[in-house]
Order: sequence, then C-alpha cells, then structure tokens
Amino acid sequence: MLDLTIIIVSHNTRSDLEACLHSIDQHPPHVTHEVIVVDNASRDGTVAAVALRWPNVRIIAMDRNVGFAAANNAGFRQSKSELVLLLNSDTLVVDGSVDGLVRAMRELPGAAIVGPRLIDGKGAAELSFGRMMSPLAELRQKLLVRAGGARVAEMTSEQAEVDWVSGACLLVRRASAESAGLLDERYFMYCEDVDFCAAVRAQGGRVYFVPQARVVHLRGRSGATASVAVDAAYRQSHLAFYRKHHPRWEPFLRLYLALQGKLPPAGTDKKG
Repeated sequence: MLDLTIIIVSHNTRSDLEACLHSIDQHPPHVTHEVIVVDNASRDGTVAAVALRWPNVRIIAMDRNVGFAAANNAGFRQSKSELVLLLNSDTLVVDGSVDGLVRAMRELPGAAIVGPRLIDGKGAAELSFGRMMSPLAELRQKLLVRAGGARVAEMTSEQAEVDWVSGACLLVRRASAESAGLLDERYFMYCEDVDFCAAVRAQGGRVYFVPQARVVHLRGRSGATASVAVDAAYRQSHLAFYRKHHPRWEPFLRLYLALQGKLPPAGTDKKG
C-alpha cells in the first residue's frame, strides 16, 4: 500500500494546475506516493496537457462539473493509500511541505487531519483554520482577518489543535475519512472542509494546524473568470451548512441574504 495519495481537483485552471504539478515534481514527498488529478470537465485542455507532460499522474476525467467535494470523493474511491492529501490546483508546495504534514500526522497524538501554514505569493499568512462555523465564530473570523497581517501572522506562528483547517491543503488519514463518510457532496463549493473536519472530529479524530509545514496558496484564481457563479455556490453551501449544523439559525441567514439581494434562486441551495 502506498503511504500517500495527492488529490488535485481542477476546473479550467490549467496554468495553475501545471504550476502545482511542477512544484510537486520539484519538491516531491519522500514517502511512497501517487498524484491524482480529478478534472471537472474543463474546457481549457487540462486533461490533454496533464496526460502529455505528466504521464505518471493519474487522471480522472469527469463528464461534468460535479463540484469540489464530489470530485475529491472520486479520487478517494480510486486510491488506496494510508494518507490522502487534498490539494487545491492554485497551490504550490515548497521543499519539505508534504513531508512536514506527514511527519505531524504520525507524531501528533490522535491526529486524523493536519493542515499547513498557507501563505500568499508575497509570503503573507492566511488565516486557514478556526473554530466550528457558527454566527459568532464567523464574526470572530472576519474581525481577525480585518485586524491585519500582524495579528494573522501571530496566530499562524504556533501549532494548535483546531476545529477545522482549510481544504486548500488538508492531509487526512484514509481510515478517518472513510469512517466520516468522506466529504458531504451537498456542498458544491465552500464549507465542505469545515463540515468534513467536524465529521472526523465526531468520530474521535483530532485536527491540527501545523505552521512548520508551509504551502503557497494563490487563492481566488480559479473563480476569477466566474465570480457570479462562485458567489452563488458559496451562498448555497453556506445555507446548506447552517441547515445541517444550525437549523435554528438557517432562517435568519436566509433572511439576511435576502435583504442583501444575495439569496440563491429557489431550489439551488437544496442539493443533497
């Protein structure tokens, strides 16, 4: 059995994906591993480009855009490694990134999920972990982000057990993922990482943020050409999350979105 599978979901992000794959080639993990690209029906030649330039990468070509959670699940089901790394196509691994995550997973008590310190192209840290999503936790997260770089840099400098880490780069034990039922496919895009971490924690697994592992996250690039659709997908997932975890709050969120003119069309937020 392989130690690690790296799953990268792509949708019309060919240039970012190629840069991500190149970074893995330049800084490969020392454990036995494979790379799987799950392509969500891209129209930019992604599948052909990967097949030509990275013959050792396995490609799962979906016939339609099934969303982030379902695409990652397809990668899970076609792999058998002990550990699985979910990696965004708009990320770049650096020397020791993946090995640091694997080491943390094997050394930290009860670890089922670990996430790295995410930094942007200029080296600024991203607040890529937090408390279980709720109205108060969301407000706190927004205030922390608005507090500026110094506060975020301070918070992301220390290892911590947390409620969730970002799905942009998330290492999970396969046994824990399968026990939790994999990712909930009612989330087309966004919120699936928080929900997944909650499901793993409910099974007794622990989630850790490990700043000694660093990954570059060029966030937002995949949605740049479809901002309206991406915003709608976020609102749909947001409502689905509250309907599942905080049903008493969901009507208030729905009213808040309606007052802002951001409520998804009827029916589109009821996937799953």
